[in-house]
Amino acid sequence: MIIDFHTHVFPPGIAERRSKYLGRDATFSLVYAEPKAKLATVEDLIRDMDDNGIDRSVILNLGWTSHELCVETNDYILESVTRFPKRLLGFCMVQPLAGEEAVREVERCARNGARGIGEMRPDVQGFGFENPVVKAMIDIVIDHGLILLSHVSEPVGHQYFGKGKVTPDVIYPLIINFRDLKLVCAHWGGGLPFYALMPEVGETFKNVYFDTAATPFLYKPEIFKHAAEIIGAAKILFGSDYPLLSPKRIIDQLKSVRLSARDTAGILGGNARKLLSL
Repeated sequence: MIIDFHTHVFPPGIAERRSKYLGRDATFSLVYAEPKAKLATVEDLIRDMDDNGIDRSVILNLGWTSHELCVETNDYILESVTRFPKRLLGFCMVQPLAGEEAVREVERCARNGARGIGEMRPDVQGFGFENPVVKAMIDIVIDHGLILLSHVSEPVGHQYFGKGKVTPDVIYPLIINFRDLKLVCAHWGGGLPFYALMPEVGETFKNVYFDTAATPFLYKPEIFKHAAEIIGAAKILFGSDYPLLSPKRIIDQLKSVRLSARDTAGILGGNARKLLSL
């Protein structure tokens, strides 16, 4: 089974009226101001999953700065999962600056079948992980057995649309302070796996995983081999960042480094199955 752990879809109204939302939300503007950045609906995703041999996809929300847009798009994701229950799993989004409304939204999404919260963007959403509302949200995430997924990017290297400032040093305190939280660091955690060569860092990764979203834009294919050697292949989750990239590009990268059949199968879906308790 192949599971794409990092995809994004939008309601048709947003996909068709991009310019309206560029002026309305800072996160949307950061990622989608580039006209070439694709927007997809759930129908687009299902069609591309079939074309690329993807069995299931995790659909993530965006780190909206607006609580209202979080709720609107959460509804679309939950509805999409209901329409395609054997193909999709949904992660919802909240804006912690909304206070108690954000806490209630986490509860609502958990009751309605969400499997996690993400893709968080604390840099653009304007909150710190030390925020008391964030702690209350994470407590709910842990209590419901959900997963938190956060955008993480590299502190060095080239600039690109959506890179942001959630670097390994920003995400690491979250790992330290919430040891029971199941956390997925997107985009290889901005290079955080390499710090696991420090024993005190590697010991904190018990519940931490790293997805491969957008790998061709970030790293050479050898990252699969080196990361597997450092943190173990079981910590790596195949994710494409669809529709930014076709899943095939990441799968081709993975296969090119010739990991063992067991490790390859784990990265492509086995690790996600265990994490999601499928």
